[in-house]
Amino acid sequence: MYHLCFIKYLFTFKKSIIMKKLTTLFFVFLMASTFTAMAQNATPVKQSGNALADLPTTGPKAEWDTKTLDLGEIKYREKTDAEFTLTNTGNEPLLITYAKASCGCTNLKYSQEPILPGQFTKLAVTYNGSGNGNFRKSITVQTNADASRTSLQIKGMVIRDEAPKAQVVEKK
Repeated sequence: MYHLCFIKYLFTFKKSIIMKKLTTLFFVFLMASTFTAMAQNATPVKQSGNALADLPTTGPKAEWDTKTLDLGEIKYREKTDAEFTLTNTGNEPLLITYAKASCGCTNLKYSQEPILPGQFTKLAVTYNGSGNGNFRKSITVQTNADASRTSLQIKGMVIRDEAPKAQVVEKK
């Protein structure tokens, strides 16, 4: 009977060692296959560091000549004109879908015709010179090239001419 217990013990002991070895082997195989799959799916990084920037442009692409224009010093209530240039550097027509100035003292004029690839258009801005001192006005523009809006600005200084002061005349 003693021999039967010993044989049963050896059989159970061998079985647990075999299970441990099989479990370890399974996890080693699983880890190795995971690392292999990850290595195969990795994409090399290009020299610029931005893989999306190196892809060819498809669709319209809006590029502004500047986003801020300094009008300098202007006289009070004097209308001053400025222009922003929008160029389509993409390969499909570009449209201005939205344009609005931040206040009523700034007026906009722009073409609503499509801007063909390689062509440009002007966004004309007229500021009426209201107020006194420094000013900064925003123009918000959206095109079909991007879902986000672009903020353009005009800035400068309005100078008021002082009216001559009344002279006091003394009575004699």
